[in-house]
Amino acid sequence: MSAPLTTPRAIGLVARREFVTQVRKKSFLISNAIVLAAIVVGIVATSIFSGGNDERPTVGIVGASSLSTTLGSLGDATGMPLDISELPDADTGREQVKAGDLDVALIPGTDESIVAVTESDLDTELKALIDAAAVQEAQSAALVSRGVDPAAIAAETSRARVVVEALDAPDPEQGQRVILSIVAVILLYMQILLFGTYVAMGVVEEKSSRVVELLLSTLRPLQLLWGKIFGIGAVGLLQLTAYGVVGVGASLATGTLTITGTAIGVLAGTIGWFVLGFAFFAVLYAAAGSMVSRQEDVNSTSGPLMMIILVMFFAAFSSVDDPEA
Repeated sequence: MSAPLTTPRAIGLVARREFVTQVRKKSFLISNAIVLAAIVVGIVATSIFSGGNDERPTVGIVGASSLSTTLGSLGDATGMPLDISELPDADTGREQVKAGDLDVALIPGTDESIVAVTESDLDTELKALIDAAAVQEAQSAALVSRGVDPAAIAAETSRARVVVEALDAPDPEQGQRVILSIVAVILLYMQILLFGTYVAMGVVEEKSSRVVELLLSTLRPLQLLWGKIFGIGAVGLLQLTAYGVVGVGASLATGTLTITGTAIGVLAGTIGWFVLGFAFFAVLYAAAGSMVSRQEDVNSTSGPLMMIILVMFFAAFSSVDDPEA
């Protein structure tokens, strides 16, 4: 008669059987390959399309004047750089606006006014820049007419500026942090829910095939339970790690994420919380599976667990979405 298996060896054998059975399934391999490819494609597409919205507004100015210099300086100072070109006459400006080559054409009007020709409405920020440049040009002309050097006035007044002292300075990377946290929460609870269900289904499958009677002749119930939890949990941990590493790696490589340390920290934290959350819920799912004899009935006993997970999910989701949380 063979010696009984020690607890660590018994749990290890059951865990290895569960792990190998899951990862060798074609459905598991194909589905994960598709998901990983979709993650990479989605991140690359996001990087490409989000980086294509940095076109400068195009402005044409009739005649060589200091307005182009003033307008360009104001645009750079306010974070709205402009693509400024000179136009030979007003007709050329109107034609280029109509053809879509220019966003706006500035034409000298009567009484030192400026006519802004656009195809439809003029962008509010662009109009504000043009108004400010026109006012500055008018002020310079008025100073020159009175024998005052505008450059000297500008030098004297350059020291007058507003220094912002923010008590609660905005975080320029807050958007990335929020999105990263939301993705981590969604992925974490999906994995716990999915692989917790696998535990319950596995318990029912062994009961219906009478395998559990053979296993319990050599194993204790707790050895079988923890072996199943460790084996299926290892599969979930492997899948979660693969998703996280590929997602974070692709995001950092494409520049979609610039917070390298935070991204790696969130990935490590998500993996740690999965281990704890799965260990807790897997035991409950195993208990739910032991209460029925058919896989069709698993949903009825595991329904309350799903509701608990969903309540926790929405609570975590709301705390992530709240910047004060």
